[in-house]
Amino acid sequence: MKKLLLLVASLLVTVAFGAGAAETVVVAMKGPGSGNPFWAAVQAGAEAKGKELGVNVVVVAPPAESDIQGQIALVEDQLAKKVSAIAIAPTDPNALKPVLEQAKKQGVGVVFIDTKGVNAGVTFIGTNNQVGAALAAEFICKSVPKGSEVAILQGIITQSTGQARAEGSKKGLTSCGMKVVAEQPADWDTGKAQSVMENIITGHPNLKAVFASNDNMALGVVQALKSANMLAKVVVVGFDANPNAAASILAGEMMATVAQNPKNMGALGVENALNVKHGKAIAPIIDTGTVLVTKSNAAQYK
Repeated sequence: MKKLLLLVASLLVTVAFGAGAAETVVVAMKGPGSGNPFWAAVQAGAEAKGKELGVNVVVVAPPAESDIQGQIALVEDQLAKKVSAIAIAPTDPNALKPVLEQAKKQGVGVVFIDTKGVNAGVTFIGTNNQVGAALAAEFICKSVPKGSEVAILQGIITQSTGQARAEGSKKGLTSCGMKVVAEQPADWDTGKAQSVMENIITGHPNLKAVFASNDNMALGVVQALKSANMLAKVVVVGFDANPNAAASILAGEMMATVAQNPKNMGALGVENALNVKHGKAIAPIIDTGTVLVTKSNAAQYK
């Protein structure tokens, strides 16, 4: 009996030690998954990969994508806990640079997801946003007459994601002969997008199309156009292929969006942050791809 008890005790110590030794990967998102299907999908992909690899995944996010200091504080807190690796979508790449340099000095594996940072030698995992925005622009070019007045709603323009989508869409629209009459930031937010769009409509009543740099903003554009009784006259295209955007497309409100693979971003972020931690070589850019979503394939994204 004593030998049996000693064996059980030994096994319990071994299990406890193994559980305590599990590595922790932090997924630092720009915004909470609650209320945002894109970040919810990133979180789901990261957590599923964590279970597969047998590591702890801790997901943190500031209350809003504009809360730069909030994200910095969250990262600092996790570094103090001696985490193994971080996969981060930086709210402001330049502002996050110092704390991520500190992470690298501590031996923490760091990769960027969704938004490219400025730290040298750190891999970016996500969408080629210029290519995706060009897909959106191409759809608009095929949907409205050459020379039509169009508008672009930008995200947070200090972020590489916001810059790339704004640049890619404008280049595509101007190259096919569209007249870009407004380029306004709405910070990825539905309410702000609705307000910005109301002002654009007032100044440009002949508007024929809008590219919104994410689906949250595109849905705000739809609301503004509905209120002005203009939705039937304006093509609205978003970016992300969130379920609510897919539903809007199927309802004949938004006309298209650009699909990313946020679950894959989360999963590859966890996997490759650990690869960096363990000294494995990974590619400087890992493209998760883009697909144009219209009424013909929107049901796949609900």
